[in-house]
Amino acid sequence: MTTDNPAASTDWRERIAPDEAQRYAEAARQFAAIQARKSRKYGAGRALHRKQLTAARGTLDVLPQVPDFARHGLFAAPASHETWVRLSNGGMDRAPDRMPDIRGFALRVLGVAGQSALGGPAQAQCFTLINQDAFLFPGSAEFIDFAVAASGGNGALLKYLMKRYGLFGGPALLMRVLKVAGKSFGGFASETVNSVLPMACGPYAVRVRLVPDAANGPARPGARDDWGADFAARLANQDLTWTLRLQPFVDERRTPIEDASVDWNSPWHDVARLTLPRQDLASAEGRAFAEQAEAAVFDPWQALAAHRPLGDVQRARKVVYYESQKGRGAA
Repeated sequence: MTTDNPAASTDWRERIAPDEAQRYAEAARQFAAIQARKSRKYGAGRALHRKQLTAARGTLDVLPQVPDFARHGLFAAPASHETWVRLSNGGMDRAPDRMPDIRGFALRVLGVAGQSALGGPAQAQCFTLINQDAFLFPGSAEFIDFAVAASGGNGALLKYLMKRYGLFGGPALLMRVLKVAGKSFGGFASETVNSVLPMACGPYAVRVRLVPDAANGPARPGARDDWGADFAARLANQDLTWTLRLQPFVDERRTPIEDASVDWNSPWHDVARLTLPRQDLASAEGRAFAEQAEAAVFDPWQALAAHRPLGDVQRARKVVYYESQKGRGAA
C-alpha cells in the first residue's frame, strides 16, 4: 500500500520471541536493583537518564499540511498542545557534563485525545529522543547485559566484554561505545535528536526526529561545562524552535523494525513545530517546574494507541520503564 509519499509502506510486522516476557521481567528486576543502588548514592531517581539538566514548557503545533501516512493520532489534524521538555544525560550516575555520554531530549505532549497504548484514555504523548542516529545494539538482550555490566564500573565492564566478545571483539565493542558516547555535541538548542527506535503512526511505522532552527544559534564555547546553564541562558533571551519530522518504514531491508542498530534510509517529513517561549528557568517558577518534570513520566509507552512503540527494544522498555517508575514513586 502506498500514498502520495510512495516510500511509505504498511508492510511491516513485529517478530515477538517466545521468551520475551521472561527476559523482560528479569531485565526489569536487574535495572530495579541498579536503580535502588544508585538512589542510595544520589537520592531517588531514574535508572537511566538520571541527571536532569533542565526542563522547560512550550507548545507543539501540528502543521496544517502533513503527508497522508502521518495523518494519524497526534498528527491527524492541526492543533496546538502544551508540551513539557526534559533534558538529561543518559547515564546511571550524576556525572559531570564534560564526561562522554548520551544526551536525552524528552517531550511530554499534553491535551491528547484517544486510546492509550497502555489501555484506557491517553494522558500524554511522549517522545524520548537522543543525540544519536541509531541504537548501539540490534536488540534489547545485548544492551541489557552491557548496561548491567557497566553499572558495576569499568573493571566489571571490561571483564564482561572480554568474556562475551573475546580478546579482539571486546576491545572493538568498547571502542564503538566510546565513539558513540563521545560523539560531538554542541548543546540542546543546536543539535538534532532522534527517537532511533520506531513507533506506529496508524497503520504505518515511523521514527521521529527533532531539528533545531538556525535562529536558536550555534554551539557556544564552554557549553559542555554545564549543558543546562547553556540552554537556560539562551532561553532567557529568546524563543527556541525546532521542527518535528517523521521517517516512514519502506521495507525490511532499509527500515527494519526489530534491528535497532540500523539507521533507517528513507525520507524525513515535517509534521510539527516545537516552540519554547522565552522563559527564566532559574526563577522560582522555573525551578518549581523543573521539580515537577523530574517527578513526571517521560516514557514512549505513555502514548496514543495510534503511536504504539514498536520493536524488541521498545517492548523491553515497556516493562523496564514501568519498574523504574515504581522504584521512584512515579507509578
